[in-house]
Amino acid sequence: MTTLSIIIPVYNEYDQIDLTIKKLIQLKKKIKFELIFIDDFSTDNSYQKLNKIRKKNRFIKIFKNKKKGLGSAINVGIRKSKSEYLCIFMCDLSDDTNDIIKYFKIIKKDKSLHAVFGTRFSKFSKVENYPFFKLILNRLANNLIKIITLTDYNDFTNAFKIYKKETLNKLMPLVSENFNIFLELPLKIISRKYKYKIIPINWNGRTTGVSKFKIKEIGSMYIFTLCYCLLEKILLNKK
Repeated sequence: MTTLSIIIPVYNEYDQIDLTIKKLIQLKKKIKFELIFIDDFSTDNSYQKLNKIRKKNRFIKIFKNKKKGLGSAINVGIRKSKSEYLCIFMCDLSDDTNDIIKYFKIIKKDKSLHAVFGTRFSKFSKVENYPFFKLILNRLANNLIKIITLTDYNDFTNAFKIYKKETLNKLMPLVSENFNIFLELPLKIISRKYKYKIIPINWNGRTTGVSKFKIKEIGSMYIFTLCYCLLEKILLNKK
């Protein structure tokens, strides 16, 4: 059984797929893993391209999402993986692939950890090409969540993290349907008092394609997820 699965949701990333897989394959010299791509109703032949690549690479698996949305795509990836650890990585290659190695070595060495969370906003992190307006909103939102939830973490909304699959199974059901899934997962880890570690990671932004993140559309979803997880935390504390 593969120890690590890297889950990658894909929506219209035809021009990005080759570069992303090329960068990830370079990690094969250092760690063993499988890639699980979940096509989220792409309309640009991303799925067809992935299928062609898969035929030459046995460590690549491809599945189609059943219900459109990132939340559903991540759920598919979790269910289909049979690995001990799951890393979520976005196809746009904004995050540093080398940080996957850091994540994996840390969580594999310390068996008591349920997750490792990366932060792009520590003095040891490197962030480039982050749109200014989006950066301001990011810091306001993440620091507000940090204060409300009384945690030590400041980068909830970035997808790129690693988890024990056994722990993710205990977080079910996951209710978020879009980007807010990436807030729900760490909030549930923290509220249920699972052990996690925070490390600095690097971020460089996508170099091709178009970002799928729409601030106006996603904002209310984040508020829903925050309220849901806070309510869950209150109910858990009463037990």
